[in-house]
Amino acid sequence: MEQRSLKIGITCFPLIGGSGILATALGMELAARNHEVHFFSYAKPVRLELSTPRIHFHEVAVGEHSVFPCPDYTLPLAVKMADVGRAEDLDLFHVHYAVPHATAAFLATEMIGNSAPKIVTTLHGTDTTLLGPNPQYRPAIAHALMHSDAVTTVSESLRQKTLKTFELSHPVEVVPNFFTPAAPTRSGEEVRGDLGLTKEFLVLHMSNLRPTKRIDLLLRTIATARQRDRLRLLILAGGAFNSYETLLDELGIRQNVIVRTAVEPVENYLQAADAGLYTSEIESFGLSVLETMFFAKPVVAFRVGGIPEVVGDAASLHQFGDIKAMAAALDDFVQSEKKARDLGNRGYARALTHFTAEHVVPRYEEIYRRVLSSEQGTAGRV
Repeated sequence: MEQRSLKIGITCFPLIGGSGILATALGMELAARNHEVHFFSYAKPVRLELSTPRIHFHEVAVGEHSVFPCPDYTLPLAVKMADVGRAEDLDLFHVHYAVPHATAAFLATEMIGNSAPKIVTTLHGTDTTLLGPNPQYRPAIAHALMHSDAVTTVSESLRQKTLKTFELSHPVEVVPNFFTPAAPTRSGEEVRGDLGLTKEFLVLHMSNLRPTKRIDLLLRTIATARQRDRLRLLILAGGAFNSYETLLDELGIRQNVIVRTAVEPVENYLQAADAGLYTSEIESFGLSVLETMFFAKPVVAFRVGGIPEVVGDAASLHQFGDIKAMAAALDDFVQSEKKARDLGNRGYARALTHFTAEHVVPRYEEIYRRVLSSEQGTAGRV
C-alpha cells in the first residue's frame, strides 16, 4: 500500500554549517520523494534551490521593537510557523536545534491547538555541548526536548552527552548526517589554476570558523609539517578569518594559506584538493569530514566526538592537540601518493555504505510516520 506524502516544516539556521546544510539537503531529498517541504529561517539557506518542486521558503523577520532592548527571533519564528502550519495543514515540524527552533515549534503548536503538527527535534551539538551545561539555557532546552514527539542526534557520542546533560528518561535516536555530492561545475585543474597552484599538495579545511574548530591548531599543524613548503592550505570559511591574520605571520605561513568563502560549489574545491584537515576540539559529527570522504580524499583529524563514528578506520585520527602527529600524517601523504589514494578510497567506500541519502532519509521518514500514528497529546510527548 502506497503511503501518502507528508507536509513537513523544516526550521534551521541558514548559514554555512553542518546543521543548515543537512537540513537543506534533507528537505530537498524529501521533496524529491513527493513530500511538501516548507522551510523557516531568517534568510534563505545557502544551498536551498527555491526552483525545486514542492519546496517553499518562509522568511522570518527578526523582531526589532523599541519595547525590547535587543532583537527577538523566537517569537516571530513561532508566529510564522503557526501561521503556515495552520494555513498549509502541516503534518509536522522538523526543527534543527532545540533553541530557539524547538521552543518556537512548541509555541506554534500551542497557538494552533488540537490540529497542531507534531514536533521532531534534531540536535547537532551546540545545544548539548555548549549551551547544555549553562544553567541559563539548560531548563529551556530540556523543556523543548520534553515537548517534542521525537528527538534525534547525529551521532551516538552526542546521544550519550545529551542523555547525561539533560537527564532525559525518554528515547533519543541516532540518525547520522548524509551527503549527496553534486557534479563539479569546473575541473580540478581549473580550480587549482585559479588558486595559483601547480604541483603543490592542496590541503582543504571547510568550517564556520567557530572557536571550537580550533583554527589556531589548524595553522600550527601546517607550520609544523616538514613538507610545509610543498603544502598549501585552502580554508573555505563560513566566518571571519581576520582574527587569525597575525598568527599567519607569527608562524611564517602566510604564503601557505589561501582563504575563500564558499563562492562556488564546495564540490569544485573537494575535487581539486589532495587531502582534508580538521582540528575541531568538539565535533558531534563532522559533515565536512564526510564531504571530503565522498571525494575519496584522505582525512586527517583529531579523534573527538562523533568523528570516529563517521570515518571508522578510514582516516588518520590523532589525539586532540597532537599537531606533530597530524603534521606527520600530512608529510606521509605528500611523500606517498599511493598511501593518500588508498586511504581516500577507503573513506569513499565507507561513505557510500553508511552515509548516503538512500540510507538515511528513510529513517527520518519512518520517524515522521511513527509520531504521526501516535495518539499522544501535545504536552509531555516523548
